[in-house]
Amino acid sequence: MGRIFEVRKGAMFARWDRMAKNFTRIGKEIAIAVKAGGPDPDNNPALRRCYLNAKAVNMPKDRVEAAIKRASGKDKTDYEEIVYEGYAPHGVAIMVETATDNPTRTVANVRMHFTKGHGALGTSGSVAFTFNRLGEFKVKNNGQNLEDLELDLIDFGLEEIGEDADGNIIIRTAYNEFGNMAKALEEKKIEVVSAELTRIPSTTVELPEDQANEVLKLVDTLEQDDDVQKVYHNLK
Repeated sequence: MGRIFEVRKGAMFARWDRMAKNFTRIGKEIAIAVKAGGPDPDNNPALRRCYLNAKAVNMPKDRVEAAIKRASGKDKTDYEEIVYEGYAPHGVAIMVETATDNPTRTVANVRMHFTKGHGALGTSGSVAFTFNRLGEFKVKNNGQNLEDLELDLIDFGLEEIGEDADGNIIIRTAYNEFGNMAKALEEKKIEVVSAELTRIPSTTVELPEDQANEVLKLVDTLEQDDDVQKVYHNLK
């Protein structure tokens, strides 16, 4: 019984860790959005997106409002968005998006993670060509016909449409069409679960399980870093 309890306790702590990391990530996104467009979500599309993404990870509304208040105060933290590129073991490309108040600390930590994970931090542009920057919207499936929805959204930058494993509709747009699609979905009253800018690999690398695990260990280490927002890779 004790062993079962330890396993369950470990899973619970892992879930809490993921939740804490998500809340920290959203908090930084809120700070950046407020700095760029102000604290009023009605006039700040980026902040409205933060509200959506906070809801998607079950971040309480009072924590969202507290983050907006902090971002609007005189003692706010200014975060800089920096993207790092590199290679994991076995030639897998990795892109790391960060939000930091100390770039010197962040680059040192990211380089350390790559080195310890038997990878290498690259220069700007070294792997970016491997990824397509896209807007991605997760939309609640209320029985919509995908073909009809595709025709309805094609003029607003739609590039791809499909479903995920949970039955949600996934809509992807070109990077520069993200705002147009967000506005169209709002006007058409289509319920958006989450919305983000993402990076999709144009080519992938397939590896044996033991080598793939080496790559995923590095990805996990990078994701645990407090300054890291998102990690993308082209491991199949």
